[in-house]
Amino acid sequence: MTHAATRIQASFRGHMARKTAGTKDAEDEKKEVDIDEITKKVAEELDIDMDDPELHKAASKIQASFRGHKVRKEVPKENEN
Repeated sequence: MTHAATRIQASFRGHMARKTAGTKDAEDEKKEVDIDEITKKVAEELDIDMDDPELHKAASKIQASFRGHKVRKEVPKENEN
């Protein structure tokens, strides 16, 4: 797997951990999802070459877009007080 895909997975895991922190019950613990396993299955189904340099570029673009979205969301709007 490329470094970019690993970073996306790590970010998503962190996001999900923060989102569900303190709200787990016994049923939620049974529904834990292995992101690596899902990624491998999807890559196989879609015939994705995880070592392709274009994949790294695409992952970087997605990361940059998401970071920009986060910053724009955090900046207060001019007409809000």
